[in-house]
Amino acid sequence: MQLVMMPVRILLVGALIAANSGVSAQEYPDRPLHLIVPFAASGGADIIARIVADRLAKQLGQQVLVENKPGAGGTIAAGFVAKSAPDGYTLLYGTPGAQIVNPYLMKKLPYDPAKDFAPIAQLVVVQKILVVHPGVAARSVKELIELAKAHPGKINYGSAGIGASSHLAGELFRSSADIQIVHVPYKGTAQALQDLLAGNIQMAIDSISVFAPYLRSGTLRALAVTTRERSPLFPDVPVMADTLPDFEAYSMNYVAARAGTPRPIVERLNGEINAVLRNPDVRERLIGMGITPAGGTPEALEKLIRSEAEKWKSVIERSGATAE
Repeated sequence: MQLVMMPVRILLVGALIAANSGVSAQEYPDRPLHLIVPFAASGGADIIARIVADRLAKQLGQQVLVENKPGAGGTIAAGFVAKSAPDGYTLLYGTPGAQIVNPYLMKKLPYDPAKDFAPIAQLVVVQKILVVHPGVAARSVKELIELAKAHPGKINYGSAGIGASSHLAGELFRSSADIQIVHVPYKGTAQALQDLLAGNIQMAIDSISVFAPYLRSGTLRALAVTTRERSPLFPDVPVMADTLPDFEAYSMNYVAARAGTPRPIVERLNGEINAVLRNPDVRERLIGMGITPAGGTPEALEKLIRSEAEKWKSVIERSGATAE
């Protein structure tokens, strides 16, 4: 008799848990959400996060509070979310650092990048652009490669720091073109930009929004966009793949929750975020910054994170970069 009753009890407990999860998911959200951003206020990720959070709050009928937890290439923010309750009220604003890049740059992380997060939805694709100081005698990617081969080790490229997307895009360019260029890491995008404008470094690859004012004024020169499509902001600038066919580099931003968040909550958030990204006002603001709204399913995001991790793992290993 006990052998029969044991499974029944287990089934009853399971049904009770499922019922309770269903009730909480139906009531969700009944209090403010927290969107954890791994960078300081006023940066690119913070601006996008606040645009999304503002619209998402209107749709959910609850505040979506943006909290900035910068440091350690995104691991502080990711670690905070990984230790939060799996209830959909604490969300990670994901950038390539947390799950894609840091596992291969750092020996130890305060979370498991593959198991501690539930993907919700991709937010945007941040286009990047290769720019040079006007004093550089190259007006195309082909000419820049020829210049680098004629003067190995003489062209310096700046980045926002070791492991930053601006660093890894430069490493991908170096290996794809088989050239010797020198990485100069800074403590942020602003410092790298300052030295680029001064001519202390010769080139950089970073978000279009970073360089847009200087490209319009002619104080910097654009050679190529690093995505497969041209930028609507600079439609005359060719894509890098015209010269290096397999080249593609961009920053993929997304939203994730703590692993174990009930599926109905994940699906609710996914639907609402996709609706945010279809909103005409949101789309206009993002596209005006050189940012492409994305969206999609949790499954598509999970697959994209895995494929991007494999791609950048290879680049990091070839470069020998480490954040330790």
